[in-house]
Amino acid sequence: MLVVCQHFWPEAFRINDICDYFVERGQRVSVLCGLPNYPGGKLYEGYGVRRKRHQLRNGVDIVRALEIPRGSNTNPMIFLNYMSFPIASLLKVPAMVAKRPKRVFVYQLSPVMMAIAGILVARLTGAKLTMYVLDLWPENLFSVIRPRSAVLRRWLGAVSNWHYRQADTLIALSDSMKERLMEVTGLPAERILVAPQACESVYETRVVAEDLRTRFAGSFNVVIAGNISPAQSFETVLDAAALVRVRTSRPVRWIVVGDGMSRRWLEGRIADLGLQEDFVLEGHHPVEEMPRYFDVADVLVGSLVRSDLLEATVPAKVLSYIAAGKPVVLAMDGEAARLVGSVIGCGLVGPAEDALALAENILAIEGMSQEDRRQMGLRGEVYHMENLRRELILDDVYKFVFSDGVANG
Repeated sequence: MLVVCQHFWPEAFRINDICDYFVERGQRVSVLCGLPNYPGGKLYEGYGVRRKRHQLRNGVDIVRALEIPRGSNTNPMIFLNYMSFPIASLLKVPAMVAKRPKRVFVYQLSPVMMAIAGILVARLTGAKLTMYVLDLWPENLFSVIRPRSAVLRRWLGAVSNWHYRQADTLIALSDSMKERLMEVTGLPAERILVAPQACESVYETRVVAEDLRTRFAGSFNVVIAGNISPAQSFETVLDAAALVRVRTSRPVRWIVVGDGMSRRWLEGRIADLGLQEDFVLEGHHPVEEMPRYFDVADVLVGSLVRSDLLEATVPAKVLSYIAAGKPVVLAMDGEAARLVGSVIGCGLVGPAEDALALAENILAIEGMSQEDRRQMGLRGEVYHMENLRRELILDDVYKFVFSDGVANG
């Protein structure tokens, strides 16, 4: 099978684990991806135009097309990065066609155009094409930038919808996303599987990170993991942190583990608000290290901007939070809020961009006993093991991709 995604190992995306699972199930997997530079914007050490363009990892054959790195993560650089991979990936189509794949699997992040090489290979070989839609376009784009031109918005919508219509089957993150994709493509319900992002099994591990416990002793620790981008609404987090600071006498430390295009902005805003003593920016860490940070967390926090699209998704980090067995506080709407607050009861939720509600929910968790917090986190851990384990979700994905593409239920 051929897997197409601009991002792949050593970048930390869940397509890495999906490909490992496909190999575990006996498939021969080739991946067409770009040059690793996410999220910092610089090529990873050892990679370049003439270096490590073809690799083998865990039985996965990796072929890398060129791309322009994200650089300083400014909008112009991200635009060049978005455009470069789809164009450069076309040069790899003949080699991918020669492999005669029976299945083409597109793990569709931003931009949607990263799927173009997979679409062409599927059409030229007659392979079945499945797209796993993680970032629904153009809505995902509009959650970050808001073009004023109605013509431009319509054009972006038409381009995005064309890509989705080329797929034989689709995988959506939620029922509401499935409904949107059915409207866009005209595919019947049985051709679209609903499957949340399976978090790596490492999140089920419990570790004791003595060094981090020593570093962060004596404070109530709020851990925020993942990408630092406009969609994550860090403005809401900062406003909540300022409110928490004046409403509790206990030291509260906000530990941010991740990186992204808004890192410099975040550092500047922290300084502007005088919150340098409250925030610790740990930068990017590999997924294998995340249980260490979750070990020292009293609460795990996530936030998003207000968006109809984002209401239809459960971010990957929220599923990791649930698996970690710690209390969760979200400033999000839609599916994520419903799952954490109503379905599982493993945390407290408030509306997207509502800093006051976020602050009050964090203070409520802080005011709980250790046992109450433990029981809250345990509800998430139990739910994960019964409903969201990697093997359960990826087995559904595998059967869907390698069957006639008919989803059950």
